[in-house]
Amino acid sequence: MALALNEDEQMLRETAESYFADKAPVKMLRRLRDMRDDTGFDAGLWRDMGGMGFAGVLVPEVYGGVAMGYQAAGLIAEQMGRNLTAAPFFSTSVLAATALNAGGSDEQKVKHLSKIAAADTVVAFALDEGAKHDPDRIETRAEVSGNGFKLKGVKSMVVDGHVADSLIVTAATNNGLTLFMVDAKVKGVDIERTIMMDSHNAARITLDDVEVDSDDVIGTVDQGMDVLLPVLNAGRAILSAELLGAGSEAFRITVDYIRERRQFGRIIGEFQALQHRASHLYSEMEVARSAVLAALTALDAGDGDVELYCAMTKAKLGQVARLTGLEGIQMHGGVGMTDEYDIGLYLKRIRVLQELFGDGNYHADKVARTKGY
Repeated sequence: MALALNEDEQMLRETAESYFADKAPVKMLRRLRDMRDDTGFDAGLWRDMGGMGFAGVLVPEVYGGVAMGYQAAGLIAEQMGRNLTAAPFFSTSVLAATALNAGGSDEQKVKHLSKIAAADTVVAFALDEGAKHDPDRIETRAEVSGNGFKLKGVKSMVVDGHVADSLIVTAATNNGLTLFMVDAKVKGVDIERTIMMDSHNAARITLDDVEVDSDDVIGTVDQGMDVLLPVLNAGRAILSAELLGAGSEAFRITVDYIRERRQFGRIIGEFQALQHRASHLYSEMEVARSAVLAALTALDAGDGDVELYCAMTKAKLGQVARLTGLEGIQMHGGVGMTDEYDIGLYLKRIRVLQELFGDGNYHADKVARTKGY
């Protein structure tokens, strides 16, 4: 497996780096937080991401996308992580696009993928139901009703669910799992916004006998894992890429700080103990970068071990990014805990990203079981 970017991906990385640093820096997140904005992201930025082609990076060209693949999506997510950018890219351009590509009908693709590519919609993926990620325990039910179904259950931590135009809901059916495309405004859908500690947003969604018809099924009834598994793999790899971006920037901020901060008449970066800790972080971040490249490459190549690659990567990035954030706070000293410095914002974002789609313990266990331990 060649862990290298091609020429188009290198150009995309440079474009995304300058774009998010200019259009969506950390100060934008601070502004949205302090304004107590109802959406939690800049709608103008999201539309602009459509114009840049970022929103349609996984959408086939026939539906208006650019179809550059998961490596490209990861490069965008990494730069969003570096800048703590708030936008429905993960929920809509990654999870929803992957689900529709994997199992959407022609009608569903025409209706939704073109809007995703243009950043003209927000689609949220309603999967988890408890305090922890566990896709094997879905209690939301879809009962047959006439020519369709009625959905009943509660979903938690639905990223961007508070502003979603549509929901993709996982529900248990008679002989398996089924995914449904649901209009977020229909009767029976109750949405409660969840403001998270990282100033991004999610929602708790209650489904009370929500009526859907057979045309709303994504994929095949009872065979939802055929669609859900690609979504899980993609989600874990892209979250890992965002963790890489957030962790890398937290490391850069910390190194810049210890190069300037003076104590006892010396720049603190001259102390060997801090040099050793910074060197350790650098080495870990480089290993983590290779893991992200491997997972994204496996996704694009359709590698048979893609699930293992994605689980391994999410476990590694959760561990390394968390260490980078915590070490950053420690090396900043007391001021690292204040709102004046950005390092605390990065640690908060990292802690949330750790939990989404499974934390390090969940994925380490998954890798161990896969390997027979």
